[in-house]
Amino acid sequence: MTDLTARNRWLALYLLCLGDLMIVLDSTIVNVALPSIRTDLGFSEASLAWVVNAYLLTFGGFLLLAGRFGDLYGQRRLFLIGIAEFTVASLACGLANSQTFLVVARAVQGLGGAIVSAIALSLIMILFTEPAERAKAMGIIGFVLSGGGTAGVLLGGTLTDLLSWHWIFLVNIPVGIAVLALCRVLLPPDAQARSGGLDVAGAVTVTASLMLAVYAIVNGNQNGWTSGQTLGMLGGAAVLLAAFLVIETRVRAPLMPLSLWKIRNVASANVTGILLAGAMFAWFFLSALYLQRVLGYSPLKVGLAFLPGTLLWGASSLLLSDKLVMRFGIKTPLIAGLLLYVVALLLFSRAPVGGNYFVDVLPGMLVIGIGGGITFNPILLAAMSGVEPSEAGLASGVVNTSFMMGGALGLAILASLAATRTGSLSNSGHGPLAALNGGYHLAFMVGAAFAVIAAAVGAALIRADATAAAHQPEGVPAAAAD
Repeated sequence: MTDLTARNRWLALYLLCLGDLMIVLDSTIVNVALPSIRTDLGFSEASLAWVVNAYLLTFGGFLLLAGRFGDLYGQRRLFLIGIAEFTVASLACGLANSQTFLVVARAVQGLGGAIVSAIALSLIMILFTEPAERAKAMGIIGFVLSGGGTAGVLLGGTLTDLLSWHWIFLVNIPVGIAVLALCRVLLPPDAQARSGGLDVAGAVTVTASLMLAVYAIVNGNQNGWTSGQTLGMLGGAAVLLAAFLVIETRVRAPLMPLSLWKIRNVASANVTGILLAGAMFAWFFLSALYLQRVLGYSPLKVGLAFLPGTLLWGASSLLLSDKLVMRFGIKTPLIAGLLLYVVALLLFSRAPVGGNYFVDVLPGMLVIGIGGGITFNPILLAAMSGVEPSEAGLASGVVNTSFMMGGALGLAILASLAATRTGSLSNSGHGPLAALNGGYHLAFMVGAAFAVIAAAVGAALIRADATAAAHQPEGVPAAAAD
């Protein structure tokens, strides 16, 4: 990519964040509208899950491939394709008048979301090479990736209540068109495409493996974790993944060079990211369920309840995270943020049935606001550190896949534990709300355990000096940049 002025680099960052925000919002904005969609289009309880699952299947399945395509054929080109596809699919979702039409459009939307998510992070790593600027840019994108989901709950409740569920998709149209138009002005042209063919066998096996795994995980609670279908799909995903790894050792131009995993921070940051995503999903989804099902909040009131934590999350991401990284490296802020996750989840694990918002909810929201704001920047920097510019898209696809799979698996495990605990408490004579809340308490505590393990992995394996490890300006050694 050609050099950009400092002003244009930051404008390009804000544009990338806007594109990524559409994707992040869409992962949660739909959940609030599901009851309205079910009533309007006549979904059954089981078939309604496909409004979410169709998106997750293509999103999770194509993240890795999308990132690699950006490396091979141009990051800017792929980003434009992803935004265009997501925008058109959003229009189709908003105009859907049948179950099949909506589910198919959601699957296409997931593919566009995978492309945008994988490419945006790699573009940021390429645009920002100076350590302080990169840390600040990562703080901004970290806030969008982690805090945007909360905004989706508020926006989804507002649009569904005031207009209709169609508008949770149609709102993407003007944003997508604006991003497409500005991309042509603000994003520099791609460098010459890399030579060499596509690893077709690797692409097919890893994409099929991820899609099978996502399907098995998101349907595990419904079908049973020990059912033949769930175990068969997880086994098939494992076999396909093994085949992919064998293929990558033998082809001349592998889709994912396995040498990437020899980079210590890349490997350990992805493991930490899987555990962090499990802990974050535990907080976000289960606290929303606690507010709705135990305290009786409306969807709009749930969104407002999250607002103080979201604002603090944004402030710590934008104003604090980069300063901590430049002062202490990536390890100390990462561990501190994960320990704040532990505190917040433990606070929620004691919230009573007749809880008061200011006493039982707000403290945990504020703690996780600070923790979330300072955690994502260092983990993203670690996951992308030491990676050559030609493999930035691949590394971005890998870390996005880790977050997605960790979140899906963590949520599935915690929801299953919560349901089992609720059933046990009900059978022992507890009232419905007490039993429900007891299930959430167990899930919050297990989520806190995820965060403890993530902090332990980060403390033991992640190197602290990764902020300047990758993409140094030509002629400037890493030590000098530090």
